[in-house]
Amino acid sequence: MTNFSAQMDFLKGHSTYAQRWLNAQPKWEGWIGSLTPQKIDLAFIQNLLIPCEAAIANEEQDESQFMADLRLARQRLMLYLGFRDLNGLADLDEVTHSLSSFAELTVSLSIAYIRGDLQRRFGLPWSTSTNAEMPLMVVGMGKLGGRELNLSSDIDLIFLYEHEGETQGGPKSLSNHEWFTRMGKRLIKLLSEHDANGFVFRVDMRLRPNGDSGPLVCSLDMLEEYLLVQGREWERYAWIKGRLIAPMPDSPSFAVCEKELDQIIRPFVYRRHLDYGVIAAIRDLHAQIQREADKRSSSHQGRSRDIKLGRGGIREIEFLAQMFQLMRGGTDPRFRARPTLEILSLIEKRGILPAGEVRALKDAYVYLRRLEHRIQIWEDQQTHYLPDDESARTRLAQSMSGPDVTETSAQFLAELEGHQNKVAQLFERAFVLKDSERLDLAPLSIDWEPDGQHFPESLVRWQAWSGGPKERQLPEKSRLIFHSLIRKAAESVQAEQSMRASADITLLRFFDLLEAIARRSAYLSILSEYPKALSNVLALLKASQWGAQYLTRHPHLLDHLLNPRAEALLVEHPEDYWREVKTTLNMRLDDVMADGDGSEQAMDILRVTHHNETFITLLADLGIGVDQALPVEKVSDHLSALADLILQTTFERVWPSVAKKFDLPEDQHLAIDVPFAVISYGKLGGKELGYASDLDLVFLYQAPESEYAAQEIYGLLAKRMINWLTTYTSTGSLFEIDTRLRPNGSAGFLVTNADAFKKYQMREGDNAAWVWEHQALTRARFSAGNPTVGQFFDGVRFEVLSQKRNIDVLRNEILEMRRKVHAGHPNPAGEFDLKHDAGGMVDIEFIVQFLVLAYSHQHHQLIGNLGNIALLRMAAEAGLIEQSAAQEVADAYRLFRSRQHRLRLDGADKTRVNIDSELVLASARNAVLNLWQQIFKAPSNI
Repeated sequence: MTNFSAQMDFLKGHSTYAQRWLNAQPKWEGWIGSLTPQKIDLAFIQNLLIPCEAAIANEEQDESQFMADLRLARQRLMLYLGFRDLNGLADLDEVTHSLSSFAELTVSLSIAYIRGDLQRRFGLPWSTSTNAEMPLMVVGMGKLGGRELNLSSDIDLIFLYEHEGETQGGPKSLSNHEWFTRMGKRLIKLLSEHDANGFVFRVDMRLRPNGDSGPLVCSLDMLEEYLLVQGREWERYAWIKGRLIAPMPDSPSFAVCEKELDQIIRPFVYRRHLDYGVIAAIRDLHAQIQREADKRSSSHQGRSRDIKLGRGGIREIEFLAQMFQLMRGGTDPRFRARPTLEILSLIEKRGILPAGEVRALKDAYVYLRRLEHRIQIWEDQQTHYLPDDESARTRLAQSMSGPDVTETSAQFLAELEGHQNKVAQLFERAFVLKDSERLDLAPLSIDWEPDGQHFPESLVRWQAWSGGPKERQLPEKSRLIFHSLIRKAAESVQAEQSMRASADITLLRFFDLLEAIARRSAYLSILSEYPKALSNVLALLKASQWGAQYLTRHPHLLDHLLNPRAEALLVEHPEDYWREVKTTLNMRLDDVMADGDGSEQAMDILRVTHHNETFITLLADLGIGVDQALPVEKVSDHLSALADLILQTTFERVWPSVAKKFDLPEDQHLAIDVPFAVISYGKLGGKELGYASDLDLVFLYQAPESEYAAQEIYGLLAKRMINWLTTYTSTGSLFEIDTRLRPNGSAGFLVTNADAFKKYQMREGDNAAWVWEHQALTRARFSAGNPTVGQFFDGVRFEVLSQKRNIDVLRNEILEMRRKVHAGHPNPAGEFDLKHDAGGMVDIEFIVQFLVLAYSHQHHQLIGNLGNIALLRMAAEAGLIEQSAAQEVADAYRLFRSRQHRLRLDGADKTRVNIDSELVLASARNAVLNLWQQIFKAPSNI
C-alpha cells in the first residue's frame, strides 16, 4: 500500500464525514492526491472560491448555485485540512488560520454577492464622513476574531454600520438600518442554511448588543451607547477577540472603519490602569459556565469529559490569558493581541508566570485543540465531549498518536488527564479558587479592634475610622474588605517576630494605604485576592517610610508586590532589563501618539513608567523579590539609567511638535539627527541619583552662531522638555529641573550654542567660567540627545579638565567655595550631618574635584567621570595621595552614602546621626578630616 493510500485510509477510518463525501465525490480523492503535500495558504483558499467570485460578476447567477459553490468549496477544504491534520502534516496554526481565512473570504464574497442585488433595487448607503459607499462592518468574535477556528466551528458575528441615513442611487430608497438588516439576514442564509451540499458555517449572532432581543444590525452610535450604559463584564471578555473582518483589509474603507470601531471598543474593554477587579469577575463567570456544563454533561460522566468547558479544559486556558489581557491591556498594548498562544508567549516573555508553567499551558492548549479537531472531524459536529464507548476512545487515541504509532485508550486518557490536571492547578492558583486561600470577608465581631498593647496609635486611628463618615461612604463589599485587611494585617504583624518592634508604625502606614485605595475596588482586590501581595506590602511598609508614602501616592504599584519578578532581571541582567523597558515605553507612546499629538497621555505614560521602575528598584533595594538587596551604588546606577531613559524619550517625543511649529521639512521631524544634547551635572552627572533627587541640566545645540533661528528653535525644545518633565498631572510628577549651571546662570540663555559653551569654559578674564563651574564639570556627562553633540561636549570637558592650573590658587578657590557651602547648611545640633558637616560626603567630593582639576594635565585617567571611589583609587595609584588614605576615605564615602540612603528611606529630612555612639562612623569621619588637612592645609569649615 502506498503512503498516500495509507494516509487516505487513516482519514476515512477517523472521519465518517470524510468517508461520506469521498463516496459522493470519488474524484476528490485524486484531487487530494495531486495536492499532497501542499500546505494550505491564502492562495489555496482563494483558488477554491473562484467559482463564487465568477458568480458575483454574473447578475443572472442563481443564488442556489452560489450557495452550492460555497458549500462545495467548504467541504473540499475540510477534507484536505482533515487529511493534513490527522496525518500530522499540518500544525495547529495551519488548521485554525486556514479555517479563519476561509470564513473571512466567504463572508466578504457573500456580502459582495448580496450588495449587487440590493444596489440594483435600492441604491447604496452613503457615508457623510468619507463621502463614499458605507460598508457593512462585520466583526468576527470568539475564535474567528482570534483566527483560531476549529474544524466544525460556529462563527460569532456582529453586524455594524457607520450611521443612520437613506440609501442613494436606486429606484427606491431604504433607511440604512433596513438596507443593512436585509443584507445581514441574507448573509446568514448564504452561510448557514443547509442544502444538499451541507452548510458553510453555523452563524451565532448572540454577542450583539442585547443579544437575540436586539436588532440584527446596529449603528456605531448605538453600539457606543449600549456599551456605555449596559455593557456587562462578560462582554469585555468577548470583545477582547473582536476583529473587523469585513470590509477586508485591502478595502479603501477598512482603515476608517477599524479606527472608528477601535475608538469605541478599546476604552470599554481596557482600563487605563491595572485592573485586578477582573479576577473575581472571571472567577464568577467561570463558576456560572461550570454550572451550565454540569447540567449538560450529566449523561457524560461529569465535566471532566468536556474538553472545552470542563475542569482543566480549553476555556480555563483562555480565561487565564484573558485575565492578563484585561488586567494589563490598558497599560501595555501588546496584551491587546487576540490569539491565546500569542498572549501566553507574552506572559512568559514578561516573566508574569514562570516559563515552565507557561509552557505547560501552551502544550495543553495545543493538545486539547488537536483533540477537539479529532472529535469534531468524526461527524462534522460542534462537540467537545469524549465518547463513552471504549472502541470510540481507542479510535480517538489512535487519531491523536497518528498512523505510525499505536496508542491504547488508557495511555491516551492518562496523557489527557495529565494536561487537564496541570491546567486546573494553574487556573485554581491564578484565580484563588480555594476559599481557604482568600481573605475572609465575614463581618468583624462588633467589639473587634487592634490590640492596644501592640498598636496604641493604630487603635486610636481605628476608633476614629470605625463608624466614621469615610467608612459609611464605602460600598458594603469594600467596607468588608477594608475591615478584613486591617484584621489580617494586625494578626500578621503581631505574629511575625521581626515586625513586632515596629508593629504600630507598620499598621499605621497600612491604614494610610487602605484609606488611599478604599474607593478603588481593583486595588483592594489585589490585597484581598492574593495573600502574597499583602505580606509583601507589610514588609515594604515596615522597611521604608519613603516607600510607604510612594506606594500610597501611586497605588497602581501594588501590582509589583503581587509577584515580584522584574527585580531579579534588573539585578542580574541590567542591560537587557533597560532595553526591554525602553521597548515597552516606546510601544506605549506610539499607541497614544499615533493619531495625533497625544502629549497629555504620553506625559502620563512617562510618569507611570518612572513610578514603576523607581518602585522596582526600591523593592530590589529592600531585598523584596531578590536573593540579596542591592548596594546603594547599584541603586543609584539604576535610578540614573532610568532618568537618562526618560530624558531621551522626552527629547524624541517633543521634537516633532517643535519641528512642526517652525515648519521644518518632513525629513527633519525625527529626533535622530537633531544637533541637540542634554548634559547632566550633579547627582545625575555622577550617576549618584537618589529616589527624589533634582536634575541639574544644561542644554547644548550645534549650529552656526549667526543662525538666530536656532536659538529660538532649540530654546522652545528645551522649554517643552522641561514642561513634560516637571508638570504635575493626574498621575503625579517626574523631576524638579535646575538649569542654573548653564553659562551665566539664570541670566544666560536656556540653551547654549556648543561652540559658545566651549569658548566660555576655555577663556580667561571677566567672562571666564569660575573654578566652581569647572568643579561642577568634573561630575558632568552626556545624558540624552544626539551622541555627536555629546562627543563634542566630552571633548570640551577633556580640554577644560586637562588644563594646567596654579595649585595654590586652586586650593584657595576650592577651600573658599567649601566654606560658602558650609555657611549655607548650618548645623547647630550636636549630631553629625553625613553630607554637609566637616569630614562628611561634601568634603570627599571637594577632595576628588581638587585632585581632578589639579593633576589631570599630568594624569588623564582622572578625567573619566567614574565616581568618587574609583577616582580616589586612581589618585593613589598615581601617587597623589597615600594608598591607605584613599582606601579609608573611599570606605567612608561608601558608608556615608549607604547610611544616608537608609535614613532617607526611613523618611528623614536631614541625614544626621549621633556619631559619638557609633565608632565606625567616627573613624570614617576622622579619615576624611585627615586627608582634607593633608590636601588643603586648613579646616573646611573655619
